[in-house]
Amino acid sequence: MSRGVPGSRTLGPGFFVSGTDTGVGKTLVACAIVRGLRAAGRDVGVMKPAETGVGPKGPLDARALRDAAGVEDSLEEICPIQLRLAAAPEVAAASEGASISASRIRKAFDVLSRRHDRMVVEGAGGLLVPLAEGVTMADLAGRLGLPVVLVARAALGTINHTLLSLEALEARGLALAGVVISHADGALTGADARNLAALRGRLGARLVGEIPPLAPGEQPSPQAITLA
Repeated sequence: MSRGVPGSRTLGPGFFVSGTDTGVGKTLVACAIVRGLRAAGRDVGVMKPAETGVGPKGPLDARALRDAAGVEDSLEEICPIQLRLAAAPEVAAASEGASISASRIRKAFDVLSRRHDRMVVEGAGGLLVPLAEGVTMADLAGRLGLPVVLVARAALGTINHTLLSLEALEARGLALAGVVISHADGALTGADARNLAALRGRLGARLVGEIPPLAPGEQPSPQAITLA
């Protein structure tokens, strides 16, 4: 599906937050990164280029990012693609008889990146989720020139999903900013804990943070993630 990433490989200032799966805690991690950058005195812009499953309250992930950044950018700029069906963006767009323009997303990103010192962009689902015809989330990260923060679920299957995602990044020549482990599913069983310990060992210095189980509405500490 991917056609590759044309253009410059120069990395821009900021991060592209992706995951090993959907529902792994990307928004929590992205918001924690944003708050950490703000605490360091950075002016941070945010984007959720495409959000699906959007209901009457609007794009909730995009709203959370905007609140974390404390910006006045409109939701239409932060989230230019808003779709009702909770599916991959390309699939959700097709269900509405529409298609997604990657160039539209790039234009919105360019506008926001000129306003702010840093950009934090949250993808939808995992790296190979189709955004538009022939364009995956990995392609989008490359086109925006942002290193990837990979959010991994702390549960059974995480070793396989995480290592496959890292191989996909390497195969596409995309820069990895680091891996953040998210306890999005709550407390672990003994077997899961051993499995996760094995993943930590395999990641080594690539592991840049871990979000513990959180109570409903609780936000992770920005100090839980260490990014240069």
